[in-house]
Amino acid sequence: MLKIKVEVINPNNFPPVYHKNYPIKWPTGDNLSSVSAILGSIPGFKKLRGSRNDDWIDRMSHVYTVVLLIIFAVIVSTSQFVGNPIHCWHPAEFKGWYEKYAEYYCWISNTYFVSFSESLPVDISERTDREITYYQWVPLILAFQAFLFKVPNVVWKLLHPNSGINLNKVVDMAEKTQMTSPKNRMEIIEHLAAHIDKWLDTERNYSWNRYTAMRERVSRVCCIMCSKRSGTYLSALFLFVKCLYIVNVICQFFLLNAFMATEYNVYGFEVIQGLHSNNPWRESPRFPRVTFCDFEIRQLQNVQRFTIQCVLPINLFNEKIFIFLWFWFFFVAALAAYNFLNWCFVLVMKRSKVAFVKKYLKITDQLQNGFDKKLCHRFADNYLREDGVFVLRVITRNSTDLVTTDLVTQMWRNFQDKQNKRMPNNDATLRPNELHHPSEEKQPLPVD
Repeated sequence: MLKIKVEVINPNNFPPVYHKNYPIKWPTGDNLSSVSAILGSIPGFKKLRGSRNDDWIDRMSHVYTVVLLIIFAVIVSTSQFVGNPIHCWHPAEFKGWYEKYAEYYCWISNTYFVSFSESLPVDISERTDREITYYQWVPLILAFQAFLFKVPNVVWKLLHPNSGINLNKVVDMAEKTQMTSPKNRMEIIEHLAAHIDKWLDTERNYSWNRYTAMRERVSRVCCIMCSKRSGTYLSALFLFVKCLYIVNVICQFFLLNAFMATEYNVYGFEVIQGLHSNNPWRESPRFPRVTFCDFEIRQLQNVQRFTIQCVLPINLFNEKIFIFLWFWFFFVAALAAYNFLNWCFVLVMKRSKVAFVKKYLKITDQLQNGFDKKLCHRFADNYLREDGVFVLRVITRNSTDLVTTDLVTQMWRNFQDKQNKRMPNNDATLRPNELHHPSEEKQPLPVD
């Protein structure tokens, strides 16, 4: 008869259970904490999503595409190491370990493809030229592609803090205003406006000479050639990172061309043409399922050469994966190109800055007369400049228009207060060529 003995000897009141001579103990507090630490270290999707200091089209590349490629790499790796990735038709004299040896050899030394409508080439070099060299390395190439898609975001994360403002904290603070009470919300908005105001004042030119004047003129035409003192560092860096996203996704097609030794950049068009003409889905020469393998076996002083026919089940997955990736890369490239052109228009065109600020000031009825509209141009061009407007655009794309409206209104009031306390001739926050004599321009009205 089976005997079960239960003995309480644990100070944490977890009784160890003994079944014959094999103890089964409950996890102690230390073990539970280690398990929770392991589970807690697994990143959730919110952490994988990264910082929200860009737009959703950038996240299509450095988040969603990276996750997709890693999932495909895991699927292909599993099918290679868990199942049998290759099966070969052996000669009758091959038995047992001879069959295993032939399959292992053909898997690691490449196979070559010859359609059944052709005869096997007699020349060995011609067979070598037809070898398929990629299928063993598909998991690694997918992981390498995921790394390349993450590189532009890494460049952005490393370089954008040099602007003098923590864009991640600014966006997070703006987003938190949606979850608090009206009183706390206005306090956060005021703190955020004061922080951006201090940043804008800190990153201005503190001295004027011919060099800084020339740089200011160049900044109006080409923001990439300017530094953060000109107020164009963030916007220029953002456009540069956008270029990296486009270059990366286009280079992925040529990378796969070299990797698979085929014209992968036209692969999707061939698939569309076949579907349009209602042709049945046939085996692709890029991902052949039936291949051939040559190997030699030395028996004493005799060297015998064998040619066997093999089937690659792994290419069933590879074909569907790379078809999907072609269309996905094409879609991401189209989005990245459109997004780059859109941001170029938004950041380079001077009118877009003023129009962006006016839109939110009109919501709260801050522009009462023509003088306010004229002052709005100075507010956008000379106070906010390209980087200030860029920060507001990033906040808008990652939160709501309501947050941006309150923030722009508060910054507008801070700007008006500065103008009321400072005479124009002593205004150090504006460019010298924008200053006017007091008799030529009315002073702003004080804010209630």
